[in-house]
Amino acid sequence: MRLTKAEQKRIDKFCDDIFAASQIKCKTTVIRPDPFKPDIYPFQNLGQDRYVKFEPDGGCAFFGYWQPCFRKQAPLLIHTPGYGAEMSMHPELTDSFNVLHVNPLGICTPDGRDATKMTFEGLSSVLPDTIKTGGKRGYFDWLSCVSIAVNWAWNQDNVVANKVSFFGTSQGGGAALLMGSVFSGRGTACVAADQSFLTNFELGKGRGGYDSLIAKQKLFPHLSDEDILDALFCYDTMHHVHRLDNIPVLLTAGGKDDVCPFDTIASLFKALNGTKSYTLFDELPHGYNRQFISLARAWFMLYS
Repeated sequence: MRLTKAEQKRIDKFCDDIFAASQIKCKTTVIRPDPFKPDIYPFQNLGQDRYVKFEPDGGCAFFGYWQPCFRKQAPLLIHTPGYGAEMSMHPELTDSFNVLHVNPLGICTPDGRDATKMTFEGLSSVLPDTIKTGGKRGYFDWLSCVSIAVNWAWNQDNVVANKVSFFGTSQGGGAALLMGSVFSGRGTACVAADQSFLTNFELGKGRGGYDSLIAKQKLFPHLSDEDILDALFCYDTMHHVHRLDNIPVLLTAGGKDDVCPFDTIASLFKALNGTKSYTLFDELPHGYNRQFISLARAWFMLYS
């Protein structure tokens, strides 16, 4: 599904606009974590882990979770959350990498989820907001938060500057691919995406998460299928292939994943022309899994 030149330019401008957010003035506050707070796994990196509160000018405050590497200088990994906006830690990676989990839009905080922002059937409204605004808000703001956080991390003393890799599962997998595209030619070293949502909306339509989250008869009765797909055009990872071809991309899928159909992920793998890997775990349902982290770690050791 190669894009026309005009469509590629639309994607390129979109990525430029997201990247521009990284230059926005932003106040940051470092906060020591309480391991007994909810919505976060209670592992600590020898007391070095910290929350980071980001307060960008003119934007929504949001949080990250910073896990510095044991080494004095190490590459940067950015982790993006699933649709539940959960916080997560990755102590299994911090012997070789600096890891920053970014939780955009202030949905999850050091005190737990902000219920006022979980307005779509107990979940984030980021996808419906994207559709309602014709792609101008929702995920645009979400990805802008990640861009701001990358810029902050690059300015930390023990981080290899101007080089970054992205990873995540489900929504986080799709976002990792999109951020890899945003920073393509600007520092992206590689991407590892597990069970990636935001991948081939057209093929996924009517199945799994693509059915429950964008069914127009349920949420957008006034919009046509074409309107919805156009609003999501820049957020479909399939449309970023021309920017991802020069980036090593690891893709994994679950054979029993009833949220992100594995054939949508396989279609992206087929479209990519650069260094790539695709693994289907036949018995794996949807959700975080150690199989992906094991593969991603090896991928990062090779390419980040």
